[in-house]
Amino acid sequence: MDDNIEFKTVKELYNRVLPALYSKVKELRRMHLNYATEKDIWNYLVETSWKNKKNLELHELISDIIHADNYSINDYVMQKLTKYKNNEPISKIDNLN
Repeated sequence: MDDNIEFKTVKELYNRVLPALYSKVKELRRMHLNYATEKDIWNYLVETSWKNKKNLELHELISDIIHADNYSINDYVMQKLTKYKNNEPISKIDNLN
């Protein structure tokens, strides 16, 4: 029995893992790390953990989201906000539109 789930777009995959991203945002808020959004966490993982990986399975993506270091995510977001504030170009992985 083949239970593989295939996603046609990045947006479709993003929407599938959105509940885990939402949960991670709530966890960050409980720690008073209030700036990260679901897209920030997604972009952080795309740029760090998933950058050189291929053929990740859905459970691996969810696990990476849940176990991502909260302070590393916060540092990533603060760095992006600082670049934005200083009008520096921000690298952005946002193929969701």
